[in-house]
Amino acid sequence: MATQLTINGASHDVDLPEDVPLLWVLRDEIGLTGTKFGCGVAACGACTVHIDGQAVRSCQVALGDVWGDVTTVEGLGTPDRMHALQQAWVEHQVAQCGYCQSGQIMQAASLLAQTPNPTDRQIDDAMQGNLCRCGTYPRIRAAIHTAAAKMEG
Repeated sequence: MATQLTINGASHDVDLPEDVPLLWVLRDEIGLTGTKFGCGVAACGACTVHIDGQAVRSCQVALGDVWGDVTTVEGLGTPDRMHALQQAWVEHQVAQCGYCQSGQIMQAASLLAQTPNPTDRQIDDAMQGNLCRCGTYPRIRAAIHTAAAKMEG
């Protein structure tokens, strides 16, 4: 029996076992490869997506446990306009290798949805579970502040 998911506003019928991690559904079945596999144990944040606006590690959510609409980094902006966070990431040249960045952006989007004008401490606390092997944390923080300002104005 197929499971119906809404991903980035589009409906998808997925005919896979219910214990398949959402990460693999997104990447292998739907073809949305912006969500990355990092560790497989929810320790790095590379696979972060939103379910009903909540940041979750898609490597640890089974297909059968998805409780609402899924948004990936591909669905954060629109085809003709990047989200304020994506714009700020480019402006601050955050990415080096880029591998963790989709998860970083999705975690930051969740933070800004809950805390529109976060302090450095709030950013550090919210982003703590998202690891960047290149160490671009100061640029990530600066980009979040820039995006917050763009979203307010």
